[in-house]
Amino acid sequence: MPRMLDVSDDVRAEIGDEEADRLLAGETTPGSYDCTSCRTPGDSEQEHTSTVLFIGDETAVLAFAHATCLPSQIVTVSEEQLQGAVRSITGDEAEGAADTPGQAVLGVTSGLVLIEGELRPALVVEPTGPIARPGAAPGGGDEFLPLLIEQGFMPTPSLDGAPPVLHGWSVLLAMGQLHAILQPGTAGGSPVAWWQAHQPLQVTDAWRAAANKTQSVVLFAAPAGAIGRQPREDLLRDALDRTAASGQLVACTLPLAGT
Repeated sequence: MPRMLDVSDDVRAEIGDEEADRLLAGETTPGSYDCTSCRTPGDSEQEHTSTVLFIGDETAVLAFAHATCLPSQIVTVSEEQLQGAVRSITGDEAEGAADTPGQAVLGVTSGLVLIEGELRPALVVEPTGPIARPGAAPGGGDEFLPLLIEQGFMPTPSLDGAPPVLHGWSVLLAMGQLHAILQPGTAGGSPVAWWQAHQPLQVTDAWRAAANKTQSVVLFAAPAGAIGRQPREDLLRDALDRTAASGQLVACTLPLAGT
C-alpha cells in the first residue's frame, strides 16, 4: 500500500531512484515507526511522514519522522552520534549503551506540565542507557542522577512546586525550535552544549508561548527506563509523578535563551 511519505530530492539523490521509488510504493517502508525527532509513534499509512537520512563518517541510516516534526532531509552527524541514532531507531538503546559505556545518548521530550496551577514548559531528559562517570570501569552502575546532583540539579520527590533556577545553564530556543541545553564553560568560558539536537526540534505553539511568558523552562531528568516514551502530556505527567515518588527524578529551572 502506498505510504504518505516524503522523500526530498537530496535524500533521493543519496539513496538512488530505485530505492526511493520502493519506499514511496510502501515496499520497504514500515507502517509504524518511532519518530526520530519526538520519539513518539507514527504511522506512514495514516499521517504524512518524512524520510531522514543520517550520514556519518562510514555509515548511513535511513529513519522516519512525522512531517510536522521534521522535513525530509539529510543530516550529517559524527559516527559516534550515528551509532547512538542506530540504537534509538532499532530499539536497542539500553542494551547497546550498557555494552559500550559512555555511548548512551540523551533522549529529550518537551511538554507542558501543571505546576502550582500554571502550565509550565518542560523538557524531560532520559538517557538510552546507564551513564558511567568519565574514566570509570565498565559495570560501575548508573551515575546519571548523582552526576546531575553534583551539577546543581535538585532531587524532586513531587511536582508540587517549581524547582530552583540553576544559574549558568540555559535552554537555547531559536526561530521557535529547540537547539540545545547549555551548561557553563570551563574556567568561566562561553557556555557549551550539554545536549544538542541532531536537527533543531519543533515545539508546539503553546509550549513556545509558555516559555516566552516565563522566560524559563523546567528541566526534569531521570535514569534510563524510568519514564519511557509517553505519547501524550497526561501520560507524561503520570510517569513524572511515579518517577518522583520513587526517588528517581531530579529537576531544575533553566533560563530561556532565544525565542
